[in-house]
Amino acid sequence: MKAEDLCSRLGIEMSNPNLHQLVKQAQTLIIQIAEHREYKQLLETGYQPDLNIADASTALIYLQWELERNRETSA
Repeated sequence: MKAEDLCSRLGIEMSNPNLHQLVKQAQTLIIQIAEHREYKQLLETGYQPDLNIADASTALIYLQWELERNRETSA
């Protein structure tokens, strides 16, 4: 499945988004995953990945901070 098709199904606009928009959309998806019933069931049955939802969220926060820092230095 193409990324564009998947994003369309998820209601994510992909017509030339900037990186800030993509990061926000990714953060929204991560929240939805973390709150999803099936994900919670996996955790209850012992699912313990090396990297988890919190790690992904933290990575996006760091990326967002870097984007903001770059925006400030280029302004």
